Amino acid sequence: MIEPHAPAPPGSPPPWGGPGGPLGPGAGAPAPLPVRPGTGRFLVLAGVFVCAACGLVYELELVALASYLIGDSVTQASVVLSVMVFAMGVGSLAAKRLRRFAAAGFGAVEAVLALVGGSSAMVLYAVFAWTGDWGGLWADGPRFLLVAFSLAIGLLIGAEVPLLMELIQRIRRQDAGGAVADLFAADYVGALVGGLAFPFVLLPFLGQLTGALLTGTVNAVVGAALVLGLFRRDLSRRARWLLLSANAVVLAVLATATVLADDFERAARHAVYGQDVRVAVQTDVQEVVLTGDTDGRPLGLFLDGRLRVGAGDERRYHEALVHPAMTGRHARVLILGGGDGLAAREVLRHPGVRRVDIVEFDPGLARLARHDPGLSELNDHAYGDPRVRLTPADAFARLRTTPPASYDVVISDLPDPGITASTKLYSQEFYGLARRVLAPGGRLVVHAGPVSSRPRAFWTVESTLRAAGLRTAAYRVRAGTDGFTAGPDRAAGPSHAPRDWGFVLAARRPPALALDPSGPRPHTLTPATLRAAARSATHTHVPALPASTLLHPRY
Repeated sequence: MIEPHAPAPPGSPPPWGGPGGPLGPGAGAPAPLPVRPGTGRFLVLAGVFVCAACGLVYELELVALASYLIGDSVTQASVVLSVMVFAMGVGSLAAKRLRRFAAAGFGAVEAVLALVGGSSAMVLYAVFAWTGDWGGLWADGPRFLLVAFSLAIGLLIGAEVPLLMELIQRIRRQDAGGAVADLFAADYVGALVGGLAFPFVLLPFLGQLTGALLTGTVNAVVGAALVLGLFRRDLSRRARWLLLSANAVVLAVLATATVLADDFERAARHAVYGQDVRVAVQTDVQEVVLTGDTDGRPLGLFLDGRLRVGAGDERRYHEALVHPAMTGRHARVLILGGGDGLAAREVLRHPGVRRVDIVEFDPGLARLARHDPGLSELNDHAYGDPRVRLTPADAFARLRTTPPASYDVVISDLPDPGITASTKLYSQEFYGLARRVLAPGGRLVVHAGPVSSRPRAFWTVESTLRAAGLRTAAYRVRAGTDGFTAGPDRAAGPSHAPRDWGFVLAARRPPALALDPSGPRPHTLTPATLRAAARSATHTHVPALPASTLLHPRY
């Protein structure tokens, strides 16, 4: 049982947290609760549960948004989590000075945390949309804005722990070990709920912006209700009004932002993609945006902000990807990726093709390629051909279940290996599976990213193919003026566009880099330009690179 404080000496001024101060009783005084101590303890632990769930949602939101906007999710997750955990320790130390005013301090911390965490996604996306390069802070230096939010949120989350511990002990004194166990149990269970709610509820149903704003609203309401409802007698009238006003302002800001979220997202999308956005959908896998294809403007297909298809330039890419691999037998063709149907368009131009299997991880993209008038016209209505079969699946898993020697040609039309989610699809294990499904004399072609800007990554792909038991022929094709990218660069502008695309043709025996003389004539590729493409790639060769594996990715 908590012993009452000794009375202050006669004539001494009241302490800041004492009865005469603005914040109410000091630390260690029995909490004058409006409920029974057992009920009060349960309510505090319930508040811990909710606040922990909100805190983890903020962390995951920063990781997801940074990975989406910048790429390389491993690096972004490492930056966010390491900075946040460090800041939590600093916040816990700093909050020791607030333990005398635990109730008021906790209420203020939750109000600020709700505002910072709830608005973080909108602020980050606004900076990305209207500056393009994060105000010059992202390209080569530290991710200052991401670090700033991670640091601020971590400091506030860390400050919760000592304040909540003080509030729990003021309700009913118990040994430190038991109090810590109760606090951490509620905290970790709340983190579990928040961690599961983010990918399965908030992200798919509300999106990143509204999900973060709603989380901030819940955080503010629970924090204010806990302090103003359970510990209101600890606060002076002035402190109660200050805390109530602060939370009202926070809730008003978050509510206004939620109402304007759709308008903000449309304006930001126009800032990123231009004013001719025609289709914008969030599939289960990625954001898909179609621009142009009206009033004479060329069609653009953006996947997670990357210009994946530019109608003025995509033929150069897809012809270079497909036609060298179609020299020889090509009755059975497997396309890994290529949900836009453009690689299939080039395959179907060749006589003798009996079957084309497309393995696309995002069925939403394939649906758009089948039904959107502009995109389906661009791919020559490839999905309407009875020889084309779509399998929504992960390419790695699909190859593992494919019988050996099933295909004459395998076309790997996948994102750049610099994108973390694609790294396993450029591994020695993956190419070993691709080698197994090739029929005798079969060929595999791989898009391996830009050569001029990432020669080491390109030649690592080539080295990995050789490590999988394949012989290779590398070539690169210079990009045109449209500047679409299959790699990790986010912007579509000319200054961000790749100068070239690199490809590797592979087979069990040394493959001949040539065009099928009996096949269709490509619009942008000739035998002479293909030979020049091979010589151009050879000039960039980086020797003796180790292969990339699942356990040791090297991109």
